[in-house]
Formats: sequence, C-alpha cells, structure tokens
Amino acid sequence: MMIIDFIKRLFGSNKGTGSKEGTVKFFNYKKGFGFITLKDSEEEIFVHTTNLIDKIRDNNTVTFDIEKSEKGPIATNVRVVKK
Repeated sequence: MMIIDFIKRLFGSNKGTGSKEGTVKFFNYKKGFGFITLKDSEEEIFVHTTNLIDKIRDNNTVTFDIEKSEKGPIATNVRVVKK
C-alpha cells in the first residue's frame, strides 16, 4: 500500500499546478541532471536540465510539477522560490 500512496501523492490533483515544493539536493550542469527532495519528506524526484525554468543550485527552494517519464517520476517546470 505504501507505493500506491506514494504514487497518489505524486500524481494526485496537484499534477500540473506547480504547487509541489522542495529543495535541490544536488544538480550537476555538466551531467545535465540532479535531484529535488520533496518538502516535508525524504522522497527525491529526478530533474533534467531541459525541465528548468530558472537556473538552480544546490539547496535552492523550488516549485515544480511532477510528470511521468519512461523511467519514473520527473520534475518539470522547475522554478526557484524568490525570498
């Protein structure tokens, strides 16, 4: 049941709204990818350089959408939260 709950949380009614928030765990521009840790969770989402709106750095707070990809969930429309 945990996997089903996780998928529902990832792809629930928030899909496409940009309402997910997290922290950039790491991002490597040379390799073109990184990971975002979801807010209030230890779960990580893959992010590719082609899905960035803003330039991101490690430890940035970001908002993003989550979409399905061939290899699993991926963060898209990634924006830095301005403080």
